Amino acid sequence: MQIARMMERVLRRLLPRSFQGRSLLIVLMPLLITQIVALQLFYGNYLNVVSRRLADGVVSDLSFIVDSVEHMPAQRDWLVTQARWRTQLEIDFHPGATLTTKTAPFVLGPMDEDLTNAVKRVFDAPCYIDWKATKQSVRLEIPLRDGLLEVIVPRKRLDVGPIWLFVAWEVGSAILLFIVAGLFVGKQVRAVRRLAKAAENFGLGRDDGPIQPQGALEIRKASLAFNRMQARVNRFVAQRTAVLAGVSHDLRTPLTRLRLTLAMMPIEGSVDAHELRPDIDDMVADIAEMERLIGSYLSFARGEGEEESVPTDLLTLIRDVAADTTRAGGEVLAIHAEQNLIVPVRPDAMRRVLINLAENARRHGGRMSFSLRQAGRMIEITLDDDGPGIAQSRRKDVFRAFSSTSGPEGGSGLGLTIARDIMAAHGGSVVLRNSPLGGLRVMLKLPR
Repeated sequence: MQIARMMERVLRRLLPRSFQGRSLLIVLMPLLITQIVALQLFYGNYLNVVSRRLADGVVSDLSFIVDSVEHMPAQRDWLVTQARWRTQLEIDFHPGATLTTKTAPFVLGPMDEDLTNAVKRVFDAPCYIDWKATKQSVRLEIPLRDGLLEVIVPRKRLDVGPIWLFVAWEVGSAILLFIVAGLFVGKQVRAVRRLAKAAENFGLGRDDGPIQPQGALEIRKASLAFNRMQARVNRFVAQRTAVLAGVSHDLRTPLTRLRLTLAMMPIEGSVDAHELRPDIDDMVADIAEMERLIGSYLSFARGEGEEESVPTDLLTLIRDVAADTTRAGGEVLAIHAEQNLIVPVRPDAMRRVLINLAENARRHGGRMSFSLRQAGRMIEITLDDDGPGIAQSRRKDVFRAFSSTSGPEGGSGLGLTIARDIMAAHGGSVVLRNSPLGGLRVMLKLPR
């Protein structure tokens, strides 16, 4: 365990900390491994095999020529001429000469070693190889019993091609691919940094507006989710601010009436309690109105509480709400449901939505019907009533806090606002349409 932790700490120090650095490292390591494997395959297999065969071919030709000259010395000139023409090897005999002792120049690749080994295997003697005699040829010295054999070999008979070209191609392609990968990774990282900067600014209270989704699909989804969250938080703050302003404004009226009533009450002498009864009733009514306003605001503030989502039978929930509505004086005509649908929701919050909608239907008409069905990947809960409905031009305004259409029966104007917020917290929506009963149809849409 301690060794593993030490290795983990060492790797953490060695690895780059940024997302861009780690992404580039993920690209670089397989690229380097691929290039190393390619070089090993080339040098370890193809180049070695071809170089060894080329060296064996040249040395075999030399061995045949030397043996022929030794056995037929009278035809030496003719044999050398034929060898030059047929094997492209320029051969000269230097009687009494000795092998050059200076160090042979280095050449990249296994060719020099393969040629030296072939000469030792065939002639049983060391050799001297000058790979830089000319650009097109290689000079080879082989000691014989009576002198030195000098051979000029065309480089194309020993060399498979410029090795540096293959190495340059390997290195160049790796660098090019790494640069291209760096450009793509940099673009993705810029999108992540832009998202992080927008989130940081939004957390500091600097609303820069929605960000433009860029980068990969997952980053685009994260940007869109951030834009939705930003819009939701802004709407939440604006609604809470409007609600606080509306509550303070609406509370000012009953408080003023209470202050005036108290100011008008006698403070000296004896007073008949029956004479104060109307004033007391008015004050009680004002206090009740204040309690209703405060209760509406608290209900609105609890619309997106910390309740956990649990699998809930929506049909059972609708039936419970219908029963409560019937006891309160409403008339539920029917409940239509294709099947029992169990969906993870916040049951108390959903009950609050349905109760608010049913209460609105009861106040405006009295008769209503519920329906529940699945439409693709969405669940639709529909409530129809026979009330006066809401004009098409006003259907957006009724979702604003304290925008009430209750008329003389009263109402806080928060019912649809609460419903909209709770449905948004579930990832759903609220849609208003005309009802077949002649009133308003409220459709709640929930994701499956």
